[in-house]
Amino acid sequence: MFKWLIRLLSLAFLLGLSGMVALFVLYQQISADLPDVSALKEVRLETPMRIYSQDNELISQYGEQRRTPVAIHNMPQQLIDAFLATEDARFYEHPGIDPVGIVRAAMVWFTTGEKRQGASTITQQVARNFFLSREKTIVRKVKEIFLALHIEKQLSKDEILELYLNKIPLGHRSHGVGAAAQVYYGKDLPELTLAEMAMIAGLPKAPSILNPISHPRRAEERRAVVLGRMLETGKITRAQYDDAMAAPVKARYHGAEITLSAPYLAEMAHQFALNMFGEEAYIRGLNIYTTVHADEQQAANEALINGLLSYDLRHGYRGPVATLWQGENAWGSEQIEQHLDEQPRYWPLEPAVVLKVNERNATVFIKDKGETELSWDGLKWARAYIADNRQGRAPKRASEILNAGEQIWVRPQEDSWMLGQLPDINGALVALEPQTGAVTALTGGFNFTLNKFNRVDQAERQMGSNIKPFIYSTALDQGFTLASLVNDAPINHWDAGSGSSWKPRNSPNVYDGPIRVREGLARSKNVVSIRLLRDSGIANAMQRLNDFGFDTDQIPATESLALGSPSATPLQMAAGYAAFANGGNRVSPFVVERIEDANGLVLYQAAPEQQRIISEENAFLISSALGSAIQGGTTAGRRWNGTGWRAGRALGRRDIGGKTGTTNDSRDAWFSGFNPNRVATAWVGFDDFGRPLGRTAYHPNLGRDQMAGGEFGGKTALPIWTDYMKVALSHFPEQKRTVPAGMVSATIDTSTGLLSNKGSTEYFVKGTEPQRYSRPGSHQQFGGTSVTDELF
Repeated sequence: MFKWLIRLLSLAFLLGLSGMVALFVLYQQISADLPDVSALKEVRLETPMRIYSQDNELISQYGEQRRTPVAIHNMPQQLIDAFLATEDARFYEHPGIDPVGIVRAAMVWFTTGEKRQGASTITQQVARNFFLSREKTIVRKVKEIFLALHIEKQLSKDEILELYLNKIPLGHRSHGVGAAAQVYYGKDLPELTLAEMAMIAGLPKAPSILNPISHPRRAEERRAVVLGRMLETGKITRAQYDDAMAAPVKARYHGAEITLSAPYLAEMAHQFALNMFGEEAYIRGLNIYTTVHADEQQAANEALINGLLSYDLRHGYRGPVATLWQGENAWGSEQIEQHLDEQPRYWPLEPAVVLKVNERNATVFIKDKGETELSWDGLKWARAYIADNRQGRAPKRASEILNAGEQIWVRPQEDSWMLGQLPDINGALVALEPQTGAVTALTGGFNFTLNKFNRVDQAERQMGSNIKPFIYSTALDQGFTLASLVNDAPINHWDAGSGSSWKPRNSPNVYDGPIRVREGLARSKNVVSIRLLRDSGIANAMQRLNDFGFDTDQIPATESLALGSPSATPLQMAAGYAAFANGGNRVSPFVVERIEDANGLVLYQAAPEQQRIISEENAFLISSALGSAIQGGTTAGRRWNGTGWRAGRALGRRDIGGKTGTTNDSRDAWFSGFNPNRVATAWVGFDDFGRPLGRTAYHPNLGRDQMAGGEFGGKTALPIWTDYMKVALSHFPEQKRTVPAGMVSATIDTSTGLLSNKGSTEYFVKGTEPQRYSRPGSHQQFGGTSVTDELF
């Protein structure tokens, strides 16, 4: 018996020795192929690109993988215990591989024939996740073992565990426990309950089929296994176990926690980062800080959306989205809810279904909100849309508007709901810091999900009268002053080549004879603009537009230039007006202030530059005249309003200037304006350039505050601009314009533009002020040099 025991021990020794020799030989063969595990000390976890506002509000996130790295000391101990109890209970005891675990797994397999327990340690999983494929081969397994041993020599246990918990895939594109907590529960790690921690700890085994969103029952069973292991290892009490086991499964998908809506701007920042870093931008954990401010961006969103919805309301109701049933075949509540669950929502519009229509109200079912009433105040606007310039009669009963079974849009009011609809019209709003060109707010359309076309920097539309300040700026450098008289009279220009006459008209078609340049700009007199262009020279005007950043290669050098026939984007327009606000310097708009890597190292910092394009005096004079477009003025005792008078009434301050713009047939409506701290441009139009904005008739249901008639810059675009500026300018006290040193002021007769003992104060570049006093019957010669005028 003893001899047999000696033989068995000898055999075991020989087998063990042979195994060690075999492992040594195998190690020698594969060692050259083993990666350097010291790289784990400087490992860069793939994290998505995040885009923020200036005040750290998250605007967007890009990247295939969701990952939020968390230091081990910031992870809840119960979460760590849950993973260790399930994945590697002897983690802090073994050297990287667990012989006890291997023997235990082998015994289970030997006695049952089933692979119920894994033998891989957390260190081995780190080796596999960072360095190896998931192929099931002996060579890969041996490499994994050796790498695990090496890792344990290079890193501490906490460092290994931190890498593991931040790297592992946990389903729904979440990688690491920080991301999983956000994806499944919308929480940070410290906010998780024990039941939620156990649910996450159960995911590594099979995240695709054990996650609580796709397979809640399987996930609950796996959670029970984790909680059972925690109870067995003494990490939780029986009471904690019972409470966690009884907790309902409440996981649902949580996207990136966007706290500020700016999708058009986010896409611009996204493309900027891609151009700079290529595809690596998606995995380097870049934090991109844009130039926008959260409150201004929110104001811009609301201003544009409300402006477009207001236009749509004026032009009438186009009917329901769909008819789900008619007559007695009404759907049940479950069917209605299921249908609405599949419908999108476009803030502030919510999908709803009409349940019942009464004389002056209707009962509707709103997605996720249930039944509510649409009162007459929320319905009475909805006269029928017939065409862009024609509406039906005002409704008197709710049944003229709605029918039971219709799917509609509704929008919230203060304490109620009103009927709404997706607008056909679209628009854009962009604002800048005039001194730097930093974009402070930007929205390129009604809804990014509906249409990703960014009208701020992609829609080239005719400028209309928004071009006039640039024409007037040219004229001031060619001898005109704001007091110069120009004949506001009809033009009839015969073109021998075409055999026809060009007869540009004012809008409205009213003429006042000789008026000052200041009044001509403030009241947007078309014929005055044409006469100034003629006398200044088209070539000079083209050069001035080029200096302001407009592409003159695409602009026909004709007199129609003075009326805004060239096209520009709203971003180009805002940048152009910035020069009047900042004293004559051209700025380049930008949306990215800086880019940092995952460790806070600044990789890019914007360096805005200015380029002087007009004199400080020229900028001051145009700014002053555009102030008159807001505040109005007086000529010979006659009070007149500028085309932007609504902005002055809405904002109640005198340090603003701006210009309306409306193109032929009202296809485009603009308002561009500024003060020393902000410049903004609002544009409204159809994406179909050939479709005019139309007009509306008076609506007897809506009272006296409504806007009826034609759509134009001062009515359609200006309210959007003012709604934004109410918020943007609230940060800045009203301030007087600083008069440049090269300016003088003089009191002038507003009828003649000559000096007067009583009249209005006007500013002049030194040396250009009038030298004569106005006397009864006197007049000033037209223009700054010579202007010939047709008086018919």
